[in-house]
Amino acid sequence: MGKIKKIAVMTSGGDAPGMNAAIRSVVRTCAYYSTECVGIYRGYQGLVEADFINLTARSVNNIIHKGGTILKTARSTAFRTEEGRKKAYENLKENEIDALVVIGGDGSFTGGVVFNQEYNFPIIGIPGTIDNDIYGTTHTIGYDTALNTAVEAIDKIRDTASSHNRLFFVEVMGRDAGFIALNAGVGAGAEEILIPEEDLGLDRLLESLKKSRRAGKSSSIVVVSEGDKTGKNVFELADYVEENLPNYEARVSVLGHMQRGGSPSCFDRVLASRLGVKAVELLIDGQTNLMVGLQNNEVQTTSLEKAIKGQHTIDKELLRVSDIMTI
Repeated sequence: MGKIKKIAVMTSGGDAPGMNAAIRSVVRTCAYYSTECVGIYRGYQGLVEADFINLTARSVNNIIHKGGTILKTARSTAFRTEEGRKKAYENLKENEIDALVVIGGDGSFTGGVVFNQEYNFPIIGIPGTIDNDIYGTTHTIGYDTALNTAVEAIDKIRDTASSHNRLFFVEVMGRDAGFIALNAGVGAGAEEILIPEEDLGLDRLLESLKKSRRAGKSSSIVVVSEGDKTGKNVFELADYVEENLPNYEARVSVLGHMQRGGSPSCFDRVLASRLGVKAVELLIDGQTNLMVGLQNNEVQTTSLEKAIKGQHTIDKELLRVSDIMTI
């Protein structure tokens, strides 16, 4: 790998609060080391179409506090083809770009691994996803902000639940991972938490709600991860409970994409800044095919292949705490 003179940065997959802070960090670290920086609009699709923009330290003024991503993000069917990846490589070489920083999740990293294998092009990944489902880091960029958004929303829903003696099912994001649901549920004092990693089952859910009634609870909050399979979906789950527990008046609230938006928390801004610096320094140092992440509050690296294939497991101790708190 020759000397790195120009680095490109892009955001890919679902947007996450803190992505702009990561872009800012990459750009300013490049400037610090007298390395040119190029932004790629719309992720891999922009790579295929050569939708590039030169970025300087001043180009990223006043974006650290903004949600979303100034570089946009999009799905790319073209990059999934050999022809598309060949065009992407040609665009990089034509613009004299020597290395690439990919900010995204496992799907984005998978594309990076394939591209690196085919063209031996230097790539470093920065984990940016609210799901927190990437192996090799305790926190992904955007996760902390999404958690705070979910807890704030559940707190407000609880006010209504208490006022009307209602049972609320609150669905949070998480796809196949229950990190948001588990932590937001504990933080907001939910009576039950349904996550994909733990099959609670309908019978146990009913028994838990009956127990809450007997304990004198007039209202309840059940936090449901969108990937949970206890019911076909959260609405049918609510209907099932109403049919079997007629004393409960159930309501459903799906928080949806509001969890992706908003100004990133201080934690996410700092995390993004740390990971961006490390990503650029690794490339300048001649390293590639790695993801930067946070472990034991230190920035460490994991191979992109391991980050994709490894499993970030749910915290069993927190599950135990959740069970105790529902007494």
